[in-house]
Amino acid sequence: MQAAENNTTASPRPAGATAVLKSEDKSSSQSMRKPIHYPFWFGGSASSMAACVTHPLDLVKVRLQTRTSSMPSSMVGTFVHVVKNEGLRGLYSGISASLLRQITYSTTRFGIYEELKSRFSSTHHTGPDGKPKPPSFPLLIGMATVSGVIGGIAGNPADVLNVRMQHDAALPPARRRNYAHAIDGLVRMVREEGPASLMRGVGPNSVRAAAMTASQLASYDMFKRTMLALTPLHDGLVVHFTSSFMAGVVAATVTSPIDVIKTRVMSAHGNHGVLHVVREVSAKEGLGWMFRGWVPSFLRLGPQTICTFIFLESHRKVYRKLKGIEEEE
Repeated sequence: MQAAENNTTASPRPAGATAVLKSEDKSSSQSMRKPIHYPFWFGGSASSMAACVTHPLDLVKVRLQTRTSSMPSSMVGTFVHVVKNEGLRGLYSGISASLLRQITYSTTRFGIYEELKSRFSSTHHTGPDGKPKPPSFPLLIGMATVSGVIGGIAGNPADVLNVRMQHDAALPPARRRNYAHAIDGLVRMVREEGPASLMRGVGPNSVRAAAMTASQLASYDMFKRTMLALTPLHDGLVVHFTSSFMAGVVAATVTSPIDVIKTRVMSAHGNHGVLHVVREVSAKEGLGWMFRGWVPSFLRLGPQTICTFIFLESHRKVYRKLKGIEEEE
C-alpha cells in the first residue's frame, strides 16, 4: 500500500503541464528582462556613416544659406555650380570637419540620451504587467533636450569648422581661409583668432542642437513605438525607415530658423551677435529667411536621419547577435 502511494506521488508530470510551465517561465523571464544597455559610441558611429552619404546635400544647404546675389538661388543650381567650378571633389569639401563634428556632437547627444532612457527604463520603473515602462513623450523630449545642449557644446568647435570649410570655396579668393583639414583648421583658429573662436555661435548652436535632438530622437522613438503598438508591423526595416522619415520632417521644420542664424553667425568675419544678425537678415529678407533652404535642409536632414537610424538599428542588431540577446519585442 505504501509503495503504491509512493508511486503515485512520484508519478511524472504530464508533458503538457511541463510545456505550460516552461512557457510561463519564459514569459515571466521576458517580462522582467532589463532594457539592453548599448555602447555609448553607437550614435556617433551611425551618424558618421550617415554623414559620408549625405555630406554633399549638407554642403549645398550651407551654400544656399550663405549665398551672395551672384550665386544660384536653387538647390539644383547650387549643386551644378559646385560641380562645375570645383569638380566632384568639391561636393565633399569639409568632410573631415563633418566627421569630427559627428564624433563629438552626435556621440555625446546620442550617448547621453540613450543612457538616460536606459536608466529610466530599469526594473524600478515597471508597469502593471511587470515589463519595463518606457518614458512618456514629454519625458523623452526633456531627456533629448538636455542631451542636445551638452552635445551642442561638445561639438561646437567642429561645427564652426564644418560651416567654414563648406562655405570657403564660395568666398572670393582673398577672403578664403583655406584650411587643409579639420586639425589644421582647429589649430589655425586658436592661433589666429584665439581659443574663444572655437565657441563662436555656441548659444544658437546649443539651442539648435537641443531642438534637433528633441525633434529628431524623441519623435523617432515615439513614431516607432506608436507604429509597433497600432500596426501589425514588426520591429524591422519598414518601421525604422518610416519612423526616421517622419522624424526627419519634424526635425527639419523645427530647426530651420535656428539653422539659418547659426550658419550666418559662424560664417561671419566680424564678431556679430545673434540679435544683430537676426535684425539684419529680417530687415533685408523679411520673415522668409526663417525657412530659407528648408527644401535642401530636409533633403539633407531627411536622408541623414533615415541613414543614421538605420545604421543605428543595424549596430544594435549586430550587438544583440554577438551577445546572444533575444530580439527586442
